[in-house]
Amino acid sequence: MPRVLYIDDDEGLRVLTSRALRRRGFEVETAADADSGVGRLAEGGFDLVAIDHYMPGKTGLEALEAIAALAAPPPVVFVTGSDETSVAVAALKAGASDYVVKTIGEEFFDLLASSFRQSLERRALLAAKEQAEQALIASNERLAAMVKEANHRVANSLQILSAFVNLQASAATSEDAKGALKDTQQRIAAIAQVHRRLYNSDDIATIDMAEYLLPLAEELAATWSTPTSPRTVSLQSDPIRLKTDKAVSVGIIVTELVGNACKYAYRNAEPGEVRIRLVQETPMFRLSVEDDGPGYDPTAKPKGTGIGTRLIKAMAQSLGAEVDYGGGPGARICVTASL
Repeated sequence: MPRVLYIDDDEGLRVLTSRALRRRGFEVETAADADSGVGRLAEGGFDLVAIDHYMPGKTGLEALEAIAALAAPPPVVFVTGSDETSVAVAALKAGASDYVVKTIGEEFFDLLASSFRQSLERRALLAAKEQAEQALIASNERLAAMVKEANHRVANSLQILSAFVNLQASAATSEDAKGALKDTQQRIAAIAQVHRRLYNSDDIATIDMAEYLLPLAEELAATWSTPTSPRTVSLQSDPIRLKTDKAVSVGIIVTELVGNACKYAYRNAEPGEVRIRLVQETPMFRLSVEDDGPGYDPTAKPKGTGIGTRLIKAMAQSLGAEVDYGGGPGARICVTASL
């Protein structure tokens, strides 16, 4: 049975209201003024409270303000005279759940009981909504933690796989085999870098491309440099975030284009620079990789296996991208796709 505190300075009305509400399924306690009523509410144990506006000492609005300051106050139904609509509006703005116009007869008690039930229903719905939201937040946090852990494990596994490929490349006697394994190692590194970014980020749906491409560029420069043929890989990137699948495709394209530039744009025993640019041109982004070599000749026979070119085409297709190979001297290959 819901417990109600009815605050009113009219003793006769307090008695009548108490009896009427008990007949309608409520347990009722009364208070004669705002201070005693608020003090009783502070002790707890009430599901609802009804307040008359005009009382000695503090008004109902002042009592409502004091009730709102309590920890977890119950819903408040404001009781007003028939010509006090402005007071009722002020009470609703101050946090009252509802208001009932004070009249003579059973109709007043019916309206008051109905208002109580509606207030309890609203409170229950609000509590259920808050509980569902908290459960959803907790579920999302658990899911995010699981995804981050999965990315961590995938990144570690790819790192181990990359190390195995490196060992295999070291043991290979054929230069073609060494080169193929080295390319494979770089492709694995490009994917692993995405998972490392996801593990270290609170956003598991998108990748900050500048943060992703910078360490990838550094790895590529270190991989393709030798004491006699140093390679510099620079990066300029707008602040762009891409979905994970798009980031992987961009990473593989960068890996292939930079690898080709490092291998074929410059002669042995000479330094070389490769420049990566990622620019936002809403609703598109444009990736370019350029070098200072002799340029790209689309009619020339591939110098390697051609796997890299096929990978670039496949990744560009997954992005829905256009690839422009430009002209020489100096290769400048651009990939344009939607964000």
